[in-house]
Formats: sequence, structure tokens, C-alpha cells
Amino acid sequence: MKRDFSSLSTEQRNPRTVGIDALSISEILDVLNREDAAIAVAVGAEKPRIARGVNLMVDRVGKGGRILFVGAGTSGRLGVLEAAELPPTFDTPPRLAQAIMAGGPECVWASKEGAEDDAADGARQLRIRAVHPLDVVVGITASGVTPFVLGALGEARKKGAARILVSCNRRGVPRDAADVHIAPLVGPEVITGSTRLRAGTATKMVLNLLTVTTMIRLGKVYENLMVDLQTRSDKLADRAKRIVVTLTDLSDADASRVLKKAGGSVKVAIVMARRKLGREEALALLDRHGGMLRGALDS
Repeated sequence: MKRDFSSLSTEQRNPRTVGIDALSISEILDVLNREDAAIAVAVGAEKPRIARGVNLMVDRVGKGGRILFVGAGTSGRLGVLEAAELPPTFDTPPRLAQAIMAGGPECVWASKEGAEDDAADGARQLRIRAVHPLDVVVGITASGVTPFVLGALGEARKKGAARILVSCNRRGVPRDAADVHIAPLVGPEVITGSTRLRAGTATKMVLNLLTVTTMIRLGKVYENLMVDLQTRSDKLADRAKRIVVTLTDLSDADASRVLKKAGGSVKVAIVMARRKLGREEALALLDRHGGMLRGALDS
């Protein structure tokens, strides 16, 4: 059955931008900025559902599960970005966050018509990745009704995985599509149907909130510093040293030395310096506190 997309809020015409093509560059920028200003409010209204999503992620990832982002087009590319950014930002293993793009990885760069309409392939991609009950599947679709994404979420339900749906529309979305449906209602796009704009921005904000809050709750952050950091580049090495200096009052030279003894791990270096421990003792203390630096320092 062919779906009627005309009723979706993301497909409506925006009355505030009808004459945008006749405006000056400065006026166009004013319109875009005004439209974007409302996005944070719409995302904020979804806080209870975002919090439920974070709880699902913290629970599953804390038990060794994965986060699987599933999407098509712009939504799929946002999932790819989220999965790609977690390892360098929070030193997560590559298997933890994965992205599944409708039509395959090549569709990150070039669209493949019809790929998003293949619900069976969405389910197949999860079977290929052996989705299991400890996983969290995050379906990303501006409309909320993309068959590829719904097919993946349906397979996730069969396997007992947690399901989060991120969309910018509620109308027509199956009630059982996900355990948590996060839907900031940003309304019609500046350019009708171009969901890489307001919907894309709102989606990225939601994904940031989900993953960053999850990483904080899993102990990847102490105060407001990224302490699960490995010194794999000059920039990261300098950042790691500055974090150790900030949290220990060591000199730059001493911080570099303790980082070297800690194998480049900021967390371990801080525990070594603050608790006057050797590397193995620091690792054991962190392990006893589930990797939480605050617990290791306060115990």
C-alpha cells in the first residue's frame, strides 16, 4: 500500500518562508536563524523521553551491549557521524557504536533510490550484525515511517533488543515501533521537504543528548573533562597532559611522566598521582569502582 506522505508535518509548506527566494542574502540568513532558534525548544520538550532513552543505553552498554544507529539519507548519515565520533571522543571500542545505512555504506556519499523503502533489508541488516537483547537499536527517520528503519526496529523487537526511535513527526508512526519514541516537533522545513535542515538539526541535538549523557553516566567524564582519553595524536597528548595538570596540580613535565607510566591513560594517571599508587594498583582501584574516576578518588 502506497503511503500518503502529504500529511506529515515535515512535508508541509512553511508559511513563514514562502518568499525566501526573493530576499537578500542578509534577509535569508535572518530567516534561517529565526527558524533554527525554535529547534532547541522543541528538543527540550522531549526531555522525559530522551531521559528514558539514556536509561536504556546506560543499562545495555553497561552490560556490554552495543548501540546500533539505523537510518536512510540524512538521518542515516547522522547515525554514521554519531557512531564515528564516539571512539575518538570517549575512547569507546569500535564495536560499541555502529551505523547501518539504507543501501549500504556507499549511500553515505551517494543516494540510492528506493533503499529506504526496503523494510526487509532493514531487518536483514540487523540479522547480519547478530543483534541481541543487550543491544540498543536507535532508528533515525525524520518522518518516523521510513520502512527500512521500521523493519530494523521490528527485527530488534524479535531479538529482545532495546529500541529508540528518533523522528520529527508522530502522526502515522506505529505505537509499537519503539520502546521510546523521541519526536521533537519542529514543524515544516524552511524549504519544503528538505529534512536535512530543521529536522536534521533537531535530530543531531537529540543524538548528542543521548550519547553524551550516556557517556557521562558510564564514567567517561569527570567534572566536565573527558577523562577516558588516549594520547593517539599530538593534540590529544597535549589535551591529556592539561587534564592531568588541572586535576592533580602536577607540573607539565611531571604530568607527562605520570601519563607515560600510566600507558597514556588519563584516568589511570590521575588516580596514580592523586592516590600515590602504581599503575596496576590504580587500574585495580578503578576496576573496583566500575571505571568511575570519582568513585576511585573519593573512596
